[in-house]
Amino acid sequence: MSVSDTRSQSEVLPVAEVIAAEAAGPLVVVCEHASPFIPEVFARLGVSEEVATSHAAWDPGAGALAERIARRFDSPYVRSNVSRMVYDCNRPPEAEDAMPRLSEIYLIPGNDGLTETQRHRRIDDYYRPFETLLEATLSARPSAVLVTVHSFTPVYRGLRRDVEIGIVHDTDRRLADAVLDVAAGYDIRRNEPYAPEDGVTHTLKRHALPTGRLNVMLEVRNDLLATGGAIDKMADCLSGWLDLALARLAAEAGA
Repeated sequence: MSVSDTRSQSEVLPVAEVIAAEAAGPLVVVCEHASPFIPEVFARLGVSEEVATSHAAWDPGAGALAERIARRFDSPYVRSNVSRMVYDCNRPPEAEDAMPRLSEIYLIPGNDGLTETQRHRRIDDYYRPFETLLEATLSARPSAVLVTVHSFTPVYRGLRRDVEIGIVHDTDRRLADAVLDVAAGYDIRRNEPYAPEDGVTHTLKRHALPTGRLNVMLEVRNDLLATGGAIDKMADCLSGWLDLALARLAAEAGA
């Protein structure tokens, strides 16, 4: 995968941050897996450099895509700046794979045999700042729509994935249904390649469902995000679908 994080990993970044915090648009865009950065204290979690920069460590292209979508809607963008191998911010603290020992076919030795104290330290250091920042960003915008952005590998456990874009939802399917009604031009599927039973909707469940906030997760196959131009094209496409879907829901609410 040729698309790297939008900024140098040598740049000192907070664990989580909001970009365009004062933007007043209709969305709050989120990327929980925006960065492959592993703090030096973890000694790369015992994995090779190849694994540490692979889809096991982050969602290649997703952070750049999320930022472009947020910019098109003049909306804030909340991102985690730490690899999901350290802590997966789209998992609750009690989930076993919040600090995964295995990602697809890749063993992560640095996550094997963690003590409760070590787990709690990672939760406090890497999940709580992200959770708190996202909650504060959303609380300041009661009517904002939550959109989370992810990418997935074209080949998983040796099997080719034909799906190109997944529109993922939990029990609230309003926005997902509206997006699926207008989406076209790709192999687009509901709740693929991941679904709620795979444990991927934590952010939606934690930050949108309790208040009835409109929400959706967008999954894009990462070979469609291999260059800056490809990311721009996808951002235009997804933003167009979101714009049409939100307009349709607003019209239905006003009818």
